[in-house]
Amino acid sequence: MRFLNYFALTVTIIGAINWGLIGFFDFNLVSALFGEGTVFTRLVYDLVGLCGLYLITFYGLLAKRDV
Repeated sequence: MRFLNYFALTVTIIGAINWGLIGFFDFNLVSALFGEGTVFTRLVYDLVGLCGLYLITFYGLLAKRDV
């Protein structure tokens, strides 16, 4: 489970950096590395989305810790 937590956090951070690059510089790092609309690019985006959904569960962990 620890690996999954670190993996999800790392992938989500990579996604956040990509969105920052898009917002500030209009540069999509994922598309630049893997091509526009390729299967691998879509896979990266899918992984970022799934990891973000998984990290939502961390709110429950934080709520338990605050009690």
